[in-house]
Amino acid sequence: MDIFKQMVISSLLLTQIISVQNASAQNILPCDKAATTETQILYSNMQKLAQKSVIFGHQDDLAYGVGWAYQNGRSDVKSVAGAYPGVYGWELGRLELDSARNLDGVPFKNIISYVKTVYGRGGINEFSWHFDDPVTGATAWSTPTTTVNQIIPGGEHHQAYVEYLDKFARFDNQLKGPKGEMIPVIFRPLHEHTGGWFWWGNKECTPEEYIALWRFTVDYLRNTKKLHNLIIGYSAAGYQTEQEYLERYPGDNYVDIIGFDAYMDKDADYFKKDLNNRYQILEKVAASHHKLPALTETGYIMIPDPTWWTKVLLPALKQYKTAYVLTWRNWKQEHYFAPFPGQASASDFKKFYADPKMIFQNKLHASIYTKKL
Repeated sequence: MDIFKQMVISSLLLTQIISVQNASAQNILPCDKAATTETQILYSNMQKLAQKSVIFGHQDDLAYGVGWAYQNGRSDVKSVAGAYPGVYGWELGRLELDSARNLDGVPFKNIISYVKTVYGRGGINEFSWHFDDPVTGATAWSTPTTTVNQIIPGGEHHQAYVEYLDKFARFDNQLKGPKGEMIPVIFRPLHEHTGGWFWWGNKECTPEEYIALWRFTVDYLRNTKKLHNLIIGYSAAGYQTEQEYLERYPGDNYVDIIGFDAYMDKDADYFKKDLNNRYQILEKVAASHHKLPALTETGYIMIPDPTWWTKVLLPALKQYKTAYVLTWRNWKQEHYFAPFPGQASASDFKKFYADPKMIFQNKLHASIYTKKL
């Protein structure tokens, strides 16, 4: 009997080990089973890097900064730290309007060039899309309560949304490397959905409507438009519980990266507490759903605290697994989220950059797309 029990226990342990190994193997694959080789390798490498490190990112880093715009090779982050960020955020708003420039004024032809430059040196490109309401024509910051219902399959204005996605597909198909390969990008649609300030927000549609819109978006781009270079990011705004975070979660087959956007106002203690709570929930969800966690947007406008990077942000990044952290854009003297030479937190940012936990562009190489770590 003792031998039999031991055999049963050994068998159960072996089953658990195999289950963990299988989960780990699944964890390395994007949700798109037809993802390009480069996309699969990037996603795998991001997972491995996230075990010990955090990649630093900045929105619109190469396009403009405080006091300058469209100067080849310039970057406020590089001017302070001596290296470019490792993740570069770009905005697609107004692509749906056939505009030559996005809603921040950056020419789309420039963005295509930036994406190729970043890819060539082993950086990672990420896209958000503050698109206009396809029903009313109002901006992303409008708050009707019927738009999502009208653009999901079966809705009266469904075709208008399909045309948005067709324009995204045409844009995405221009993102090609030197051998004609599709450049992998993180695509973060319908973000901050737990807030009520976008037309796809939690006050503007039901969880079922939001999930239907998300699933259609991914299915259409993946299956109809054959875009297999997308790493899909699910990015919430505020939340207090796991249930709240997952209320509009579209399912594991539709998400690769899970994260949240969190900006500090003036109260550092409140921000730290909120960040800690959200991270604890995110870490649990990431583990149970085998997804890659990230701090998809953050910052402290104009960074008046000279030690914010090492005393507020870095401790959280050290405590929780985070694939990347993206700070928002440096628009002008009254609106920026990364330091520039002479800014109050510049010296502290250099310490942040030098911390072994952090990865900037100088620690990434083009092989991140071609060779598994």
